[in-house]
Formats: sequence, C-alpha cells, structure tokens
Amino acid sequence: MRYICQICGYVYDEDKEKIPFDQLPDDWKCPLCGAPKSEFKPEAPKKETGPVTVNTEDADLKKLSAGQLACVCSNLARGCEKQYKQEESRLFTELAQYFTRITPAVNDATVENISKLLQEDIDNYPDVRAVADQNSDRGAARICVWGEKVTRMLSSLVNRYLNEGEEMLANTDIWICTVCGFVYIGDQPPEVCPVCKVPPFKFEKIEGRA
Repeated sequence: MRYICQICGYVYDEDKEKIPFDQLPDDWKCPLCGAPKSEFKPEAPKKETGPVTVNTEDADLKKLSAGQLACVCSNLARGCEKQYKQEESRLFTELAQYFTRITPAVNDATVENISKLLQEDIDNYPDVRAVADQNSDRGAARICVWGEKVTRMLSSLVNRYLNEGEEMLANTDIWICTVCGFVYIGDQPPEVCPVCKVPPFKFEKIEGRA
C-alpha cells in the first residue's frame, strides 16, 4: 500500500519502507514538508469521471472585497514571477499592496475561524478542479494543485497551533516560499519547495516575531 502526503505529494511506500504506515508513531512527520501523519491518505486507484456541467447563464457575478482582490493580485504576481515576467509581477504586487492597505480590519479573525475557513476551501477544491479539467484549462488546473497543497499546509499548521500553542514556534524559524506561499517551520528552509520546486533562496524568513 502507498500513502500520499496531501500537501507535497510525498509517497510513503510500505513495500519499500518495510514498515506498515499504521505502525508509524503518531508524531511521525512527512520527511519532505513536515506535515503530520494525518495529512497522508491511501493512494486511490485512478477512475474516470464524467463531464461536469456548469450553467453560467444564471450565475451571479460576485463582487470581491479588497482583501480578496489583494489575494488574487498576490497570486497573479507569484505566477508571473514563476514565468519570469518580472514587470507584470511588479505591477500585480503593487496592486496587491494597495488592496492590502485599504482592507478593513477583521474583528473575528480567531485561529478557530481561520481553521474553519481553510477547511471550507479544501472541501471546495475538487469541484473547482473538475471544472478546470473539463475545460482543458491547464493554467487553472495548476493553480488548483498549488492552491490546494498550500491550503492544506496552512490548515495543518493552524490545527497544530491549536493543539500546541506557542510551543510550536519556540526555538525555531518560519520560512515562506515567495513563489507559491508554502510555509515551512525549521532552522533552515527546505532544499527545495515541496509545492513549486523552487530552490531555498526563494524562501524568506519571517522576522519580527515576539
């Protein structure tokens, strides 16, 4: 049996490792991205899916908030950087910074609410990916892959924080991939980003923590 990390895609192959996955200790973590054992799922057999029908005639257009626009522009900036389009990346970054400045404070931004919202995003990704695949939109499909992995990673860290509190961040550093947003906790950044595969110099250390 093979088990797949839902964050970085690392494969734990029981035949190669010689230890059944369920016999690994509860505190075992993914050797690539540090995700907990709970983020691994058994490899599912590939199955064909039927067409996904989307009715756009009656769909209501949604007005995005300043915060949502900041996220969209930030992601577009990273995508442009990945494609070596530096000028476009700079312009999207300026837009993201502008929308961030005008975003009002969120009164209910508790860790518990953040955990709930992240899980809602994770639950919605399969439907979004199905639409992208049906329309053969490789760009949107890649965004879904990156987005789901990073969202799962953030959800994993938030839930770990709920269980461990500030001890989780004691005597260690926090690194963020400037391309895809992957967050890594450790003394040094990983040798390669588990999500977008960029080298460690693309990681920035989060400074100014209390």
